[in-house]
Amino acid sequence: MQTRKEKGEQNEVGIIRIADEVVGIIAGMAATEIPGVAGMSGGLVGGIAEMLGKKNLAKGVKVEVGEKEAAVDLYVIMEYGVRLPDIAIQVQENVKHAIESMTGLEVVEVNVHVQGVGFTAEGRDDDSRVR
Repeated sequence: MQTRKEKGEQNEVGIIRIADEVVGIIAGMAATEIPGVAGMSGGLVGGIAEMLGKKNLAKGVKVEVGEKEAAVDLYVIMEYGVRLPDIAIQVQENVKHAIESMTGLEVVEVNVHVQGVGFTAEGRDDDSRVR
């Protein structure tokens, strides 16, 4: 698969290239817009999913970008108490729409990997703390 970095879209004025990192940031932002998503995951560290802040949204995202298509893998942490499949479907739809509308790429797949469950400060009392 030839990436857009190697070959951009040619028009009468020049070449347009969209970096993989840009698509990753768009995907990360679109994923965290969905209520029920606590954040992006940086992967498993010592068996615990590391939650990333807003500055590192692209680190919880893996993208493969071709000339006209993109595939996305998202590593997310969901909020406790939400129905995971329902939230994951909303994430898939929002990410696909955001990437397609902003870049013109066709998104062929959006895979959601739930890496952990987060607890909000107000929804957590002393008895529900993870020990």
